[in-house]
Amino acid sequence: MSDIDKSMKSYVRDISTLKYIFFGGKGGVGKTVMAGATALWYARHGRRTLLASTNPVHSLSGLLSQDVFGRPTPVTGAANLSAYEIDTKDTISRSKQEIRDKIQWFLKFADIRTKADEFVESATMNPAFEESAMFENMIDLMFRDEYEIYVFDTAPTANARRLLGMSKVYSLWVNKMMKSRQEARSLREMLSFSRKKEADPLMDYLTGFRDRMEHARVLLTDAARTSFFFVTLPEALPIAVISRFVEWFHDFGIPVGGVIVNMMIDRSMIPEGAAEFVQSRARMQDEHMKSIRQKFGGQVRAVLPLLETEVRGVPMLSRTADLLFV
Repeated sequence: MSDIDKSMKSYVRDISTLKYIFFGGKGGVGKTVMAGATALWYARHGRRTLLASTNPVHSLSGLLSQDVFGRPTPVTGAANLSAYEIDTKDTISRSKQEIRDKIQWFLKFADIRTKADEFVESATMNPAFEESAMFENMIDLMFRDEYEIYVFDTAPTANARRLLGMSKVYSLWVNKMMKSRQEARSLREMLSFSRKKEADPLMDYLTGFRDRMEHARVLLTDAARTSFFFVTLPEALPIAVISRFVEWFHDFGIPVGGVIVNMMIDRSMIPEGAAEFVQSRARMQDEHMKSIRQKFGGQVRAVLPLLETEVRGVPMLSRTADLLFV
């Protein structure tokens, strides 16, 4: 469209160092399709690309018409592209065991008996624990650095915000924990007759965790490597959702790449005398496009048409990529 200041293609070409690309927005706006089209576009340009889903309700297998759950899987018919629906089950199980070991070590240190399993189960029933596991899996992928480009299909925006903001929240938490632990250890050493320095696995764990979160924060807030794109429909509710969340992402320091408008009715395809239903929907979208341009101005990167069929499989994804990267 002529009123787009900088297109998606121009944006990513200007930031040639871009490596971590996230897509979010209200449910049902086409996040998975835009993430898939972007990953395929990079793969077609010879970049070794991983398309990963951090959405607990995965859609990549459906989009690609092949099973990509639980492991990075080469996408049939798309050279250089692998896809991966992240499975948090193993991470949650490993985290439970780590918590169990630390509780038992800590209470043994304090000479207190308790049933650690009951505590661990109650502590890990919280839905936030699964989000935490998803975050751990996501940054594991980033740290391994096995691909040139990572494209993430995230959960609806509220979950994505919490997920990507975890590095900042965790850093605040772990710094407080380390301070408390240091104070407790100092008191113990003062009261000890031997003054002997003892190993402290808990402090070692906190130090490692702090370094890991700092590494994640640096990657996620680096505008040369990371961008988050919001996908919306030309409708009131999706626009309202991303209007709020663009500012919240700025608060976490996560670079916002721009806004993609999906499923716009192509007026040139509406025949004269078309049903009032169609004409009414087109007029409604025109009004909402005015709002989008007013709210997001030069941040709109692409406007994609409503297609005559659903986007599923590599051929349709390739067609979408051509429309997205004009």
